[in-house]
Order: sequence, then structure tokens, then C-alpha cells
Amino acid sequence: MTFSLDDIKKIKANLPVTINDVITGIIFLGTRLYMQDTNHELSNTESTALVLLNTRNTGSYKSIKDMTKPNAEMPWGNHFAFLHISIPNLTKTEFSNPLDFVLKAHRLIKKKRNSAIVCLTARLLESLRKFKGPETTARYIHGILKNSSMGITNLIGPVEQMALANHPISGFYFSVVGAPQSLVVTMVSYVGKLRVSVGVEKGFMDPCKFKSCIENAFQMIFKAAVQ
Repeated sequence: MTFSLDDIKKIKANLPVTINDVITGIIFLGTRLYMQDTNHELSNTESTALVLLNTRNTGSYKSIKDMTKPNAEMPWGNHFAFLHISIPNLTKTEFSNPLDFVLKAHRLIKKKRNSAIVCLTARLLESLRKFKGPETTARYIHGILKNSSMGITNLIGPVEQMALANHPISGFYFSVVGAPQSLVVTMVSYVGKLRVSVGVEKGFMDPCKFKSCIENAFQMIFKAAVQ
């Protein structure tokens, strides 16, 4: 799916939240709409989203040689943490006013993001890697993923158009493969557009219906915020 970043910024302008909060609110609302449409009785079943956060210090460009030095300021490798966010329940009030749903998601994310859990998780992963090795760390992360309902992550992409061998790139997506979750949502911005990729468990979820629910959630939130 592709959304206009300008439209998302219009939503943000009418709410005391960040762009990431708006995006996450759209995904959460779309997920609840899908659950409601699939099985109304289970529409508000307790569900947990694992939100991945980049913890790398990206103050300036560093070469690989600099990053592989002992005690480097920006060491080589992936550096991330994650937050467990309970997907808000969808009530009749929030169905008629979806902005309340975005605000609820904002409060949940802000509470977790400002806690010590982000730093502690990052240090735990780094300690596991140093003392137990990458395989033990990978098994730990796999267990965390397995015990969550869905995963969400996004990247800030280029604001100017790129080219590959002098051929302009009109757009691209990225995805996380091999995750044990039934639903993984990845997003990347590129030249004023937000491109969303969704991976679902085959035979368990209807990707076309889920896509429709996400688009419906965006329209509900956009109309409520702008009009």
C-alpha cells in the first residue's frame, strides 16, 4: 500500500502526536477492523504488537573501518530494541471518532517509549551477543517474536529520487521474512510517499481483506482529522 506523507502530516497537524503515532494508529485501527469483520465476537481479543526501534547513534557518517574499531563511537552491526504494545480495543465511541483511537495508541507508545525498558532491552541484547554469542541472541529474539501477535517497524527513506544504473527508481518496499508471527507490517518513506508492506500467515489471514481494512482505517482517521 502507498499513502501520501502530506496527508499523514495533515492528520498530525490536528493532533498532539507524532507522525509515527499516526501511522501506528492507522495500522492498529485497521487490524481491529479486520478482526471485527472476520469474527465480531473476538474483535477485541487481547493482542500484542512488537514495535522495533533503531537505537543506533546516527549523528554522522562513519566508514566500516571506523565502526569495526574497538570501543567505536558507532559500532558495526544492528542496534535495536523493541516495545510490547497492547493493541487498543475498539469501542463504539472510537468507531464513531477514530481520533480517540489514535490518541489511545499514542499514550500507550509514549508510556513505553519513555520508560527504561528501551535501554534495558538494548543492553540485554548486547550482553547476550557478547557473552552467549549470536545464536543464543537470535533464539531469544525469536522467542520474543513468537509470543507477540504482530510486528511493526519502519524506516526513514530518501527524500530525493534515487537511480540504479541511471534508471530512476519509482518506489520500493522492504520486508522482514522468516518471522514467526502471523502478521508483520513494515514501512518506508520515499519521496513524499509512505510505502507499507504486509506479510501474513498463509491460510490464516486474508491479505486482500486486511489491505482493505488498513485503507478504510486511513480514510476514517483522515476524514475525522481534516474535515
